Amino acid sequence: MSKYTTGEIAKLCGVTVRTVQYYDNREILVPSELSEGGRRLYSEDDLKRMKIICFLRDLGLPINSISEILAEENSNNVISLILEQQEQTLKKEIREHQEKLKKLEELKAGLKGVKEFSVESIGDIAHTMKGKKELRKMRIILLLTGLPVSILQWTSIILWIDKGLWWLFVIWAVIAIFYGIFVSRWYYKKVSYICPECHTVFKQTFKEIFKAKHTATARKLNCPSCGYHGFCVEVIAESDEKNNG
Repeated sequence: MSKYTTGEIAKLCGVTVRTVQYYDNREILVPSELSEGGRRLYSEDDLKRMKIICFLRDLGLPINSISEILAEENSNNVISLILEQQEQTLKKEIREHQEKLKKLEELKAGLKGVKEFSVESIGDIAHTMKGKKELRKMRIILLLTGLPVSILQWTSIILWIDKGLWWLFVIWAVIAIFYGIFVSRWYYKKVSYICPECHTVFKQTFKEIFKAKHTATARKLNCPSCGYHGFCVEVIAESDEKNNG
């Protein structure tokens, strides 16, 4: 079985010789034997114990607490529990850091499209990213709910042409009108817009939004704060952010 001197065990554990001597004086790590010349010699078990002590110290446990834990008969169970708790804590921190990293990457991607950016433009991008998932979810809902209406439309047209069943097309038209009104008003309540000039987040009337030229992510609107007329970026409404946050 290997034997280690004070210097050797200090090097293996990444601490100073004085630290090993201190633990000896506190009777937390007592050497298994002394050489004929009086030198402290540590066994493999002592090395393992020293590594546990160093780990517990890294977790911020005071020396007195470590001494009490190691003195317990079920010290292995206590240490195992501490390890499990630390593992869960680290996994949680990793998840949180990964989420922050994802937001950072999204922010960097957003800034690539801005020629001259300021604190306000960064705020606009951050605001947009914040509700991005909710907007994506809303658009998926529109797609899924609109699909049966589209299927009914083409089915009614085909049956009208092939079988002369014009009344099915009328049923589709009535459903489509009511569906269009309902989803348009539902969507209107869920979204707001950011002015690229003054960075104000605002809502317009349903009529103005309905008539406005638009892309997948923006509408050509009049900003009520600065009078800017042009494309404003679509974001989730603040009331919905709070409800979902």
